[in-house]
Amino acid sequence: MADRSKGFMRDEFVTYAYILLYIALSSGQIFFNKWVLSSKEINFPYPLGLTLLHMIFSSVLCFLLTKVLKIVKVEEGMTLEIYVTSVIPIGAMFAMTLWLGNTAYLYISVAFAQMLKAIMPVAVFILGVAAGLEMMSCRMLLIMSIISFGVLVASYGELNINWIGVVYQMGGVVGEALRLIFMELLVKRKGIKLNPISLMYYVSPCSAICLFVPWIFLEKSKMDGNGPWNFHFVVLTLNSLCTFALNLSVFLVISHTSALTIRVAGVVKDWVVVLVSALLFADTKLTIINLFGYAIAIAGVAAYNNHKLKKEASKVPTETPGDGESIPLVSQTNTNTER
Repeated sequence: MADRSKGFMRDEFVTYAYILLYIALSSGQIFFNKWVLSSKEINFPYPLGLTLLHMIFSSVLCFLLTKVLKIVKVEEGMTLEIYVTSVIPIGAMFAMTLWLGNTAYLYISVAFAQMLKAIMPVAVFILGVAAGLEMMSCRMLLIMSIISFGVLVASYGELNINWIGVVYQMGGVVGEALRLIFMELLVKRKGIKLNPISLMYYVSPCSAICLFVPWIFLEKSKMDGNGPWNFHFVVLTLNSLCTFALNLSVFLVISHTSALTIRVAGVVKDWVVVLVSALLFADTKLTIINLFGYAIAIAGVAAYNNHKLKKEASKVPTETPGDGESIPLVSQTNTNTER
């Protein structure tokens, strides 16, 4: 009995440790990206280049872990047809999301960007209805209205609003919503299950290629115009490593708990980012209207998550994945954490 109690306490400790690790890495990565893009010391205002670097780093690291060191085995079942119809669209939308989201940091504060991201469920729901994946109902219409109203109030309270940054952030939101819809349409119906490394092994190179093409036309000339490329190798390597660790932490939390836990942790992380960014960055000035509107939007997001989880629970028996098990690809990446 004592051994069972100790084992339970150990499992609880490990679970909370993973959750805290996710919150710390997710919040820290957002601040890290903002600092790299806006810092005069680093002098790297290239969001496309930074995101491309992340994807290349992830691709190389996954290749080393799976093909060279063979620490992790790439799961079988991937075919050319599945890659073309599933992985490429998902990788392209993932690249678009990260590129536009990181670009927004050049124009708006981290806190305001986080507030705008609360509109995500609305974008997902509208596209879901258009794709035939969601059904319009009075309950969902009310939830979407609450979220939209909250984001509008938060935007109204923003002192230094920059519409270029808002457009970039909204573009990132649309990209993320499209990615989730593609995953629902193209992956979930095929029943593919991949471990975290396998997922990044397939998606990262595709995202890197999708980012490389616009980088050639939009940022390469700017980087060449500033003279010889001056990379802060240690800083950029640490930034890329943190991104890789963050993606793994999301999967660890899901594998040890549930989708509900990662969503609740995501809400906590959002508030941490909003409040801490006001202390770290000079361009962040929170107002009572900001916080009031964001609180309304988060309440709507919580209602949306609760509705979705109840809907999923009514379809599938509740199971908790064990250590090392594969997780459905749809569940693994229902939150974009890098930006």
